[in-house]
Amino acid sequence: MSLLQEEREIILSNEFVESFDFAEVTEFVKNASKDLFISHHFKNKPKGKMLVQPRGGFPTYKKQFELSEFFVKSNVDVLPLTIDSNTRLNDYATAQKMLRLSEENDVDMLNGYPLINHGYRTTRKMFTHFNKPVSLRHGTPDARLLIETAIASGIFEIEGGPITYLLPYSKNFPLDKAFLYWKYVERVCANYSGLNEPINRESFGPLTATLVPPAITIVVQLLEMLLSLEEGVKSFSVSFAQQGSMMQDAVTSEVLMKMARHYAEEIDCGDAAINLVYHQWMGAFPTNKDYAEQLINMSTVIAKLVGADKIITKTREEAAGIPTKEANAKTVANTQYTLGILNGLPKIVDAEEEEILTLEVQAIMEAVFNDPADTLWRKVFNCIKNGIIDVPFSPHIINHNNMITIRDAQKNIRIIDRGNVPIPDRCFKYERAQCDLTKDTTSIVNDIVHDIGIMQ
Repeated sequence: MSLLQEEREIILSNEFVESFDFAEVTEFVKNASKDLFISHHFKNKPKGKMLVQPRGGFPTYKKQFELSEFFVKSNVDVLPLTIDSNTRLNDYATAQKMLRLSEENDVDMLNGYPLINHGYRTTRKMFTHFNKPVSLRHGTPDARLLIETAIASGIFEIEGGPITYLLPYSKNFPLDKAFLYWKYVERVCANYSGLNEPINRESFGPLTATLVPPAITIVVQLLEMLLSLEEGVKSFSVSFAQQGSMMQDAVTSEVLMKMARHYAEEIDCGDAAINLVYHQWMGAFPTNKDYAEQLINMSTVIAKLVGADKIITKTREEAAGIPTKEANAKTVANTQYTLGILNGLPKIVDAEEEEILTLEVQAIMEAVFNDPADTLWRKVFNCIKNGIIDVPFSPHIINHNNMITIRDAQKNIRIIDRGNVPIPDRCFKYERAQCDLTKDTTSIVNDIVHDIGIMQ
């Protein structure tokens, strides 16, 4: 028995897991419908077609089934499964209690679907019934048991990573442990990928969704991609969210995809499929529902403009709380309609912005590779610890939070204090030159606060 298999046996001996049949699950994945694999859809979709995927998760099987049914009727391409907070924190006992209360009282006591407690046999019935690809959305630093259960359930896209599912969500969870736990995830996904179509891994590009400059977004995407590919994953999606400037989104997508292919080839993984995912606005949403719809439509236009392979939708109820199944389905239908009428969009090109952003990303990546540690994950760990990678507004204690960003007059996110991030002098000078920095500190702080709530 391999070391990985030994570890898997231990993980799956958890008291909240129904007996896990490795042979049966392997057979299921081997014979599963190709339609359940998003990697199959990415590979075979018509040129220019963008897959539409909402968010959504309810505690009970009944409500999750009804939500999926609503989505299918509204012409969804990818079904979501959003996991509850207790499961994200590996607190399956509380999730179990809250699930029982939700079922008994028909009130949602959890903010998502407790997959471990439902078990893979039950969940598989739902998703094989709909025969659509499903994406697991969760935010879990230690997702080992969750991923095993998800794949056994017929969920063949796994979102997240050791950086993107830790720095935006956690304060104290040890980063080195997160890297090791996600290495397990990558290996399990790579193992299953040889049986049928590849399991698709997707990084979470929005990070804190708060004034994150494109250079940091891209570097984190590239590093999570490399950590995944080096373990044998063959289908990977890099992603980012609407940033507030159409030009900056266009430049970000261009640099991200160019560099993703470059670095994949550098580690002899040029045969891996790399896809681009675009998140509709992830910051604070307008409370005015008509404005919210306009924002969603604009996000859809930009997704088409940047040539995304998949768009992840929001709803007009975003500012009010957890959206209803009706609101979620409405957004899917509207987004599909908008995509259907968007033809012949021009390509936005800004050579200077592209050059500056490329130089910034290259400088940070070089600093990571030059770290003396012996493995990539240790190099990345050290660079976060040293502030070479710094995510604005991250709650995590290891993150430096010394980089300061602000919007310029065209709403582009600009770096005005680089902290320890090795932004080249020429690029830093360019970034600052786009901003009015003659104001006093209080005015600049007020500008930052305004920029955070820019869409409200």
